[in-house]
Amino acid sequence: MSALVRAEGVGARFLFDRQRRVVTPALARLRRRGDVTWGVRHVSFALGPGDSVALLGPSGSGKTTLLRLIAGVLGPDEGELEVRGRAGSLLSIEAGLMSTLTGRENAQLLGVLAGMTRRESRAALAGVSERGRLTEAYDRPVSSYSQGMRARLGLTVAEELEPEILLLDEVHEALDHSFRTVITGHARAIVERGGIVVAAGHDHPLLREFCTKALLLREGSLVTEGPFDDVRDAYLAQ
Repeated sequence: MSALVRAEGVGARFLFDRQRRVVTPALARLRRRGDVTWGVRHVSFALGPGDSVALLGPSGSGKTTLLRLIAGVLGPDEGELEVRGRAGSLLSIEAGLMSTLTGRENAQLLGVLAGMTRRESRAALAGVSERGRLTEAYDRPVSSYSQGMRARLGLTVAEELEPEILLLDEVHEALDHSFRTVITGHARAIVERGGIVVAAGHDHPLLREFCTKALLLREGSLVTEGPFDDVRDAYLAQ
């Protein structure tokens, strides 16, 4: 495995109309008005095999934007971003889940979106219900799920896809204590086989269980990086 995440001067901007609604660049030009806000800007770092990194910072500092860039949900508006390796991501409780579909149907859909054939998806995800502790809820619409159940479904599917890069954005904080142990073990297993884990959140004790490094973001800029404890202390001192 040769997982890699490398950012050189990366930035991502968002355009808003006068009502502060996000709009596309084309619409912004047509309306001739709008504001530009940079979610992250001039961010540079490099992660390699075996790295486990926490993104720290206050709400609105750019953590989620950076994770979405790594996942390919957003494309950088400046700089260069290289991501090498299959990524499994849980960027929100709702990410990738359709509330009108059952847990089983969502699991199969996520597998196909990850590149599996329908047959492969059905076969590979047959055990998601048991591992995710969904039991009879697996065949109920996801709209009836609690936040923890949705997070368990997404995590279990991501685990089945055997990602080389695992991205987590606060969703692990919606999990109960026993399933937190599962996600911690899953993250450590990815790191041990040479993968990369990048996790954002405000539960520092939990992040410290599987992250040895950290990046501190503030107002879209990378303030500092280094060992987890050092960066966390710098953040709390601010």
